[in-house]
Amino acid sequence: MNFPSNLRYTKDHEWILLEGNIATIGITEFAQRELGDIVFVDIPTVGKTMEAEEVFGTVEAVKTVSDLFLPVAGTINEVNQDLESEPELVNTDPYGEGWMVKMTVKNPADVNALLDAAAYQALVGE
Repeated sequence: MNFPSNLRYTKDHEWILLEGNIATIGITEFAQRELGDIVFVDIPTVGKTMEAEEVFGTVEAVKTVSDLFLPVAGTINEVNQDLESEPELVNTDPYGEGWMVKMTVKNPADVNALLDAAAYQALVGE
């Protein structure tokens, strides 16, 4: 399983890539594998300012629906529009084309408090 070292992770299986004060967020390879085939992604929070750990959307797989939790506080600027017609991108490329949102982070230092790749790998036992 892939745990890119340039990302930070949450215990809820989201990943975050910080570039300046802009973050790209998605779900991890572990999460998409556990969910199975993704059939729908619903993120109605564009333009909203939210706190860390708030639900920013849902991802629907064949057998379940799972909430998506924001790793850090900030404002959601953009949703990956490709996921409307190709939700399976979350399965095939969770760290690339399957990203979910881009946001302006309220406090970029908060990202450092999240799990690094080694800690996340230990959490999921891979």
